[in-house]
Amino acid sequence: MAVTVLINIGHIMTGDIAQPNSSENTIVIQDGVIAKIGSETIIKDYQVDQVIDVGGMTVTPGLIDSHVHPVLGDYTPRQKTQDYLDSAVHGGVTTFISAGEAHTPGRPKDPAGTKALAILAHKSFDNLRSAGLKVHGGAVILEKGLKEADFAEMANEGVWLVGEVGLGSIKKPEEARPMVEWAKKYRMKIAMHTGGTSIPGSSTVSADDVIAVAPTVVSHVNGGPTAIRPEEVYKLIEKTELPLEIVQCGNPKIADLVVRLLAEKGKLDRVILGNDAPSGSGVIPLGILRTICQLSSMSKIAPEKVIAMATGNTAKVFGLETGLIAEGKEADLVVMDAPLGSVGKNAAEAIWAGDLPGIAMVIVDGVVRVSKSRNTPPTTGKYTMK
Repeated sequence: MAVTVLINIGHIMTGDIAQPNSSENTIVIQDGVIAKIGSETIIKDYQVDQVIDVGGMTVTPGLIDSHVHPVLGDYTPRQKTQDYLDSAVHGGVTTFISAGEAHTPGRPKDPAGTKALAILAHKSFDNLRSAGLKVHGGAVILEKGLKEADFAEMANEGVWLVGEVGLGSIKKPEEARPMVEWAKKYRMKIAMHTGGTSIPGSSTVSADDVIAVAPTVVSHVNGGPTAIRPEEVYKLIEKTELPLEIVQCGNPKIADLVVRLLAEKGKLDRVILGNDAPSGSGVIPLGILRTICQLSSMSKIAPEKVIAMATGNTAKVFGLETGLIAEGKEADLVVMDAPLGSVGKNAAEAIWAGDLPGIAMVIVDGVVRVSKSRNTPPTTGKYTMK
């Protein structure tokens, strides 16, 4: 049983928004999961294979991108870009959640083709682990003609996501509601497009539409890219307890409004973060980090709480065994620090100042997958391995 130990940790951001900080300085990883968290004295109980001295830098859970639109493999025809998912791993993202393979060239829209695409994408991404990334793909897009038996068949093949309601031919709440109920019956998680149209054929979705459909998560409440009106935001916050997703490829003013309102209510556990890419805005490998910095520096949310929005909050919404630095969770971790030249002395201070932290290391399932980010600025601190 392989054992890796991280020592000399300056700050652990746990990913748990209720308890976002830990004062411990050592993490023991055994067979890909977090076995123990404590002081260096816990090492004596293990036969250690690898020691990583993180040099006083910060350790967070691997970031989760709650909103991607992949197709097949690490290629997007929307932006004709190769290895964009792998590139995001260099931005600290270890888990990606599909909101629908909407950009598939010639995407089938009949029930048989829709099912086939969802099953194919799910199984394909289940096997794709380049750079250790975890892509939960195969989010079925709701199209006219789908029956309950189709959802049963997809669930039997492992499909557990429904792509943004509103991207397909099912647009009205009265049409979507029965399919959403079937999906819930088979334990699927449902995303719902919110705001203005994003691609040809999609529709504008209001707060009342969302309330009528009752999805698992309100996709890009700050717009993908066009946001709903502020009064619609108030309605979603006051009349529902639904998770609200903020994306990089959206409206920053509404993103600020959402988190400030929820912070006042002590409800930041409702916020999750995504990119909503590839999109017309492009591919943004550091999009989750940029959103973290935006919400902390501009909306004045503590860095450790914004990290929790991008990790533990999302894991809870989608039922994932990652996103938390806690015993028994998958050992998906990021070592980060203030970048060279930042006014911040550590990752938290850099984020609060609006500087992208440097990514020194990314670990997935206990294995070092990135030993130096090719996308972020270099870190001030250094680590050693033996």
